Amino acid sequence: MGPFMSPFNNLLCMLLGISFTVWFTLLLVFIIVPAIFGLSFGIRNLYMKTLLKVFEWATVRMERGAKEKNHLLYKPYSLNGIIAKEPTSLEEELKGIRRNGSSRDLNGSASTTTGPSPSSSEFEMSDTFYFCRRGIESIVDDEVTKCFSAEELESWNLLTRSNYNFHHISTRLTVLWGLGVVIRYGFLLPLRLTLAITGVSLLVVFTTMIGFLPNGSMKNFLSEKVHLMCYRICVRALTAIITYHHSENKPKNGGICVANHTSPIDVIILASDGCYAMVGQIHGGLMGLIQKSMVKACPHIWFERSEVKDRHLVAKRLSDHVKDKSKLPILIFPEGTCINNTSVMMFKKGSFEIGSTVYPVAIKYDPRFGEAFWNSSKFGMVNYLLRMMSSWAIVCSVWYLPPMSRQEGEDAVQFANRVKAAIARQGGLVDLLWDGGLKRGKVKETFKEEQQKLYSKILVGTQEDRSRS
Repeated sequence: MGPFMSPFNNLLCMLLGISFTVWFTLLLVFIIVPAIFGLSFGIRNLYMKTLLKVFEWATVRMERGAKEKNHLLYKPYSLNGIIAKEPTSLEEELKGIRRNGSSRDLNGSASTTTGPSPSSSEFEMSDTFYFCRRGIESIVDDEVTKCFSAEELESWNLLTRSNYNFHHISTRLTVLWGLGVVIRYGFLLPLRLTLAITGVSLLVVFTTMIGFLPNGSMKNFLSEKVHLMCYRICVRALTAIITYHHSENKPKNGGICVANHTSPIDVIILASDGCYAMVGQIHGGLMGLIQKSMVKACPHIWFERSEVKDRHLVAKRLSDHVKDKSKLPILIFPEGTCINNTSVMMFKKGSFEIGSTVYPVAIKYDPRFGEAFWNSSKFGMVNYLLRMMSSWAIVCSVWYLPPMSRQEGEDAVQFANRVKAAIARQGGLVDLLWDGGLKRGKVKETFKEEQQKLYSKILVGTQEDRSRS
């Protein structure tokens, strides 16, 4: 039996060797080398256009099949919410309620119906209807909780996790979905895993080697080139198709780059177009190994777990970094948590107290090709990355906004809100005042007190108006 198996084993080894050689050559020629020089053959753009045509055809087939079978294809309410809300103030709301259900409005003017006299207390029982209604609305259609769950698509992108109403509309669509599973998990996932391992390995090895060089212009030059090369390889590991706008506003040394936060890959998306000094907590394991190697080649800012809560220490290290104009701009995500790319939540004021020039950046992902949002309370990091790598692609747009500085008489909170509003406006996102910390914590007492103060001011103002009259 041995003599007959030996030729077969030799043939198998030879085929495996040829396959590995061809595989590595294709990676080197079409992905790794273009990443080193920042080139693109346009393959990803062609791939994206092909996917769009397939999605359009699938959507037409689904709508036709759903109509024939009388299936519910889309949700009966819009993605903006199930309750229609008009942007009115507390005072206007109370005026309307008192005008409709009471004998007088907020100013104490009499109406045609009988009721309490103008000299009675400013508080009316009808005022409670406003707070009850707003409370019920928040429970039924909470605008904060929606920011921490992936948005549902209006059309199916042939991923089982996009919309469960789109399954098995027709036999053709089911076959097409099955073919997509084979392509994504049989070809794209192994390719992307290979690229990810290659990019991370090269980053660790090269940054460690550069760390032995003396500080100087040569070390900085090599560090920037290595970081750009490795991040571009990692971008290709996600089949990320990125469009950068207004590159003349790219962050410069000695500044702070702030961006809205949707996913951990936001760092890769931005760092593949320019080098940044990262800020974060020191981790263990593989992440800790990567952090240690990176800081040897570039002055990143890593904090121990015990130091993160020390705001003064964090501010001092950030301030010392931006004072040195030879150091790379700091990349910060002031929201402090991942939001589902439909909104921008409250920016923490710490990075806006330093007094440095701020370079706002807006990031907007296209969910038709793959959901980039990381729901950390539902998926672990490994699970999330596997879902990303088994999606069709990651398509996003990045806008570099003009640099901004604190104006005279403007405090850090006002400055942060102004920057946040600019990012939301450019990215087409909803500007929310809520703290992203509500993802895991309770509403702060200060938010409740603000509503109480606002209501009391209205009542006090009503009393003052009557006193003058």
